[in-house]
Amino acid sequence: MGLKLVPIIIAIFLQLSTSQNAIGPSPKVDPTWDSIDARPLPAWYDDGKIGIFIHWGVYSVPSYINAWFWWSWLNDGSQAHDDFMKKNFAPGFSYEEFGPMFTAEFYDPDQWADLFQKSGAKYVVLTSKHHDGYALWPSSHGFAWNSMAVGPKRDLLGDLEQAIRKTEMHFGIYYSLLEWYQPLYVEETANNFTTDLFPTLKSIPTLKEVITKYRPDVVWSDGEWYAPSSYWGALDFLAWLYNDSPVKDTVVTNDRWGSETRGVHGGFYNFDDRYNPGVLIPHKWENAMSLDKREWTHRREAVIEDFLTPEELIEQIVVTVSCGGNILINVGPTKEGTIQVIQQERLLQMGEWLDVNGDAIYNTTPWEYTTSKTDSRIFAMTTSWPDTSILHMGAISASLTSRVEMLGYADVLQWVASPSNGGIDIFLPQMQRVRSKWAWTLVITPP
Repeated sequence: MGLKLVPIIIAIFLQLSTSQNAIGPSPKVDPTWDSIDARPLPAWYDDGKIGIFIHWGVYSVPSYINAWFWWSWLNDGSQAHDDFMKKNFAPGFSYEEFGPMFTAEFYDPDQWADLFQKSGAKYVVLTSKHHDGYALWPSSHGFAWNSMAVGPKRDLLGDLEQAIRKTEMHFGIYYSLLEWYQPLYVEETANNFTTDLFPTLKSIPTLKEVITKYRPDVVWSDGEWYAPSSYWGALDFLAWLYNDSPVKDTVVTNDRWGSETRGVHGGFYNFDDRYNPGVLIPHKWENAMSLDKREWTHRREAVIEDFLTPEELIEQIVVTVSCGGNILINVGPTKEGTIQVIQQERLLQMGEWLDVNGDAIYNTTPWEYTTSKTDSRIFAMTTSWPDTSILHMGAISASLTSRVEMLGYADVLQWVASPSNGGIDIFLPQMQRVRSKWAWTLVITPP
């Protein structure tokens, strides 16, 4: 069996770090895409690399198939959703009746924050409001359809925000611009978005409310795809966010601000869910993916094969960072406010790996490999150990190499210039003497 490498082994020439949490004083942003797109991305985001996504809401009560339960049940003709409701609930049962069943009685935000910090994550993004319109904070908008009025009778968002701020992690929110069954939105969907009362009176004021109150460093927008950015008032909103909001110097945003904006306008690019190009692209991007290979929310019908193995998770991280992306790793808590043990285990395994290999992930700049921003080391990773325990690296010449080490191993490694096909051959130690699991990092120090 030959050496299996990730699609792009990560490596970089390290540069002097100039990282700061904020972008510092910057010119005023105008409500135009040219001006908004020219705003520098705050350095903390690119340096952090790894975030936690949390899909949690009323859809966690049925916890069946997907987070789009309400829409799928009523609109897409899903027989599975119909059968589930007929089997388990009385005729005439409505989605809104799931609200009081969203209890969160075991929700411990400090426990969540501790888990996320141990995972090695640098930021946390919670679904403040999904497409069903249910808010996880006591919003002053929305007919009392929120976690203080219905269900937990608690400010779920605010409690997590306070817990995250006790750590070194950044706090962020996911926010859906649309609401499937909000009357104004339904009306404007029917008139092909020729009026804009819903974003003007509901969606954007609610978004400004949550930003002003909880000061998130990530605003992860969604639900934009049916209407252009002009309908959503995206330009005026982003100009406010970057000029006048309480997080104007630290906040990062994605590209979901209108039907025409993905991969074109905004801060970091999402392109699509679980996006991972496998190649280095010039604009900062994010791979939003889930520990559950099939879905984002908690699913009671899930089986163990539905979840990423530690090897699969680590490979996702390695490939994503090597191609210039951040990775946003989703968990789906239960309606009671607990995170499944298998998802906790994966996060702790990720933290165990990052505890050894984090120097090759955080504060690095991608090239053919990844490098640290604070010195000249070159990092290269492999997700498979060669049978011969000799690793050939064709991209690194002997002239670029003075010293080779492995993270998680105490001694310097021996290497020789490859006599036949260029590059160098590195003699690996006995695997059981290396602290790292699942993937291994070589550190090449140039002369």
